[in-house]
Amino acid sequence: MSDVMEREDLPQEQQESAPAPQENAPAPQEAEAPKRASLKEKWKGMPRKKRRRIIRWIVILLVLAVIAGALYKIFGGGKDDETQIMTDMVRYGSITSTVDGSGLTRAKSSETITLTTAGTVMDVLVSEGDVVTAGTPLFTIDSPAAETAVQKARSNVEGYEKQLSQAEKDIAGLNLSAGYPGKLMETVTLNPGDDIAKGQKVAVLADDTRMRLEQYYSYAYAGDLHAGQTVQVSIPALMSTIPGTVEAVHMVSRITPEGSKLFSAEIILQNEGALSAEMTASAIVKVNGETVYPYEPGKLEYYRVGDLCSTVSGTVISSGLVDYLQVSAGQVLVRIDGEESESEIFTIQQNLETAREDLKTAEENLANCSAVAPIDGMVIGLTIQPGDEVAANTAIVTISDTSVITVSANVDERKISYIKAGMMVDLDQWGNYASGVVETVSLSSTVNNGVATYPITISVDNSEGNLQVNSYINFKITASENDNCLVVPIQAVKMVSLEDGSTANVLYVGGDRPDNAIEVPMIDEEIPDGYWAVPVEIGIQDNYNVEIKSGVEDGTEIFVQVQRMSMYY
Repeated sequence: MSDVMEREDLPQEQQESAPAPQENAPAPQEAEAPKRASLKEKWKGMPRKKRRRIIRWIVILLVLAVIAGALYKIFGGGKDDETQIMTDMVRYGSITSTVDGSGLTRAKSSETITLTTAGTVMDVLVSEGDVVTAGTPLFTIDSPAAETAVQKARSNVEGYEKQLSQAEKDIAGLNLSAGYPGKLMETVTLNPGDDIAKGQKVAVLADDTRMRLEQYYSYAYAGDLHAGQTVQVSIPALMSTIPGTVEAVHMVSRITPEGSKLFSAEIILQNEGALSAEMTASAIVKVNGETVYPYEPGKLEYYRVGDLCSTVSGTVISSGLVDYLQVSAGQVLVRIDGEESESEIFTIQQNLETAREDLKTAEENLANCSAVAPIDGMVIGLTIQPGDEVAANTAIVTISDTSVITVSANVDERKISYIKAGMMVDLDQWGNYASGVVETVSLSSTVNNGVATYPITISVDNSEGNLQVNSYINFKITASENDNCLVVPIQAVKMVSLEDGSTANVLYVGGDRPDNAIEVPMIDEEIPDGYWAVPVEIGIQDNYNVEIKSGVEDGTEIFVQVQRMSMYY
């Protein structure tokens, strides 16, 4: 009723638009429908850019969920590991240890001719690949520079040889001595420690054991005086006459104020100690029973006089120089420390050695201008033709004796102990097979990437010329073999550390504990229960098996390794 009244009280326009009252009004929850409609309207009313961002994040979260599920399936509980214990038996068998690899072939003997000076090629008498014998002419080259180099080098050698000869004579002056007997005069005072220079005058040495007298005679007696003739020398100061000897006659032409023509004679007198220079003397000669007098008296002179000079520079050690001291030939007068002179001699010797090497090289180079084969072999690497201008230090030709070649190879430290000189070697170069012999095994190693390798040399007979030099070749050496020995897989042998710090090779054997089993304080891998470490002595090995020399018997069960197998679901 009230509802009708309320509708009737409204204006006509509102009554027509107002909803009519209905029977059985809806339950309270049905009144929430307008709220859900408003959320949809809110989504529809949301900006397009914001809706796209929300959709993008939803997609990313779904992808991450898929990836996480896959990873869990792979690394999570979807894996089941199974292990299998691998064992084997010690058994008798044969084993061969081989060492193989590759090396570089080289001619056993090879000589290269190099011209060290420029020149012009005149003739080339061989071709590359020719087989020649030692002494075969190869080519001729015109090289004036090579000839000049030889002349210069020879001159240098001669110069240094003269210097060395003089220096060796000079060094003898470290003990400065008298060259002849006589008397010292004009001596220099030298004290130990004083410096002395090469060529420094320290005294005058006069040979007064004999005296010299020059006399002039008339040409009327020319031919009557001769060398060796005995004369009597009158010495007024001593009021005595001393015998003398004519040493030489000189047919000079001295004219006196009176117009007489004179010649000279040198007279020598022995001095017993009473004669001195500047004494007046006259030599009287008997000629055919007639006494012949000189034109005038002369003055006595020492037989010879010379300066005593140091031949080295250095420091005075001791000196015995005293004026008027009578000395004998070879008597040491001054001792000198000649360190500088010894150094000078060493330098000259070094220079002389270098000069001789230069001369040898220059002569060899000149000889190479008209070269002959130095050895029997094959011409390799001929680089010239007639008319070529050859520069200095150019390798012209190489002669290689390829009848015997060597192979240079390297063997690593694990196998080098098997290689001995004299072992046979199988070789293969692109299908060309040959046999060789191990020639040398070096004891010096080279380490690369933590592995030491040792050089070996293999000698190969190549008289048929099937193998190429300066090329690589494969080799195989049977290092050792045994047709009846105990063998086990390589993986079964374990190297373990012992309590005393040493190491040992062991096999883990199954069954009851053997008497020779040992305790291993620490192992690097998992060993199953029921297996015991037994020390063994190993021998040769190949790529799969190793020889057991002692420690276990034939038929013994041994542990090899644990093999893991993984299954996924």
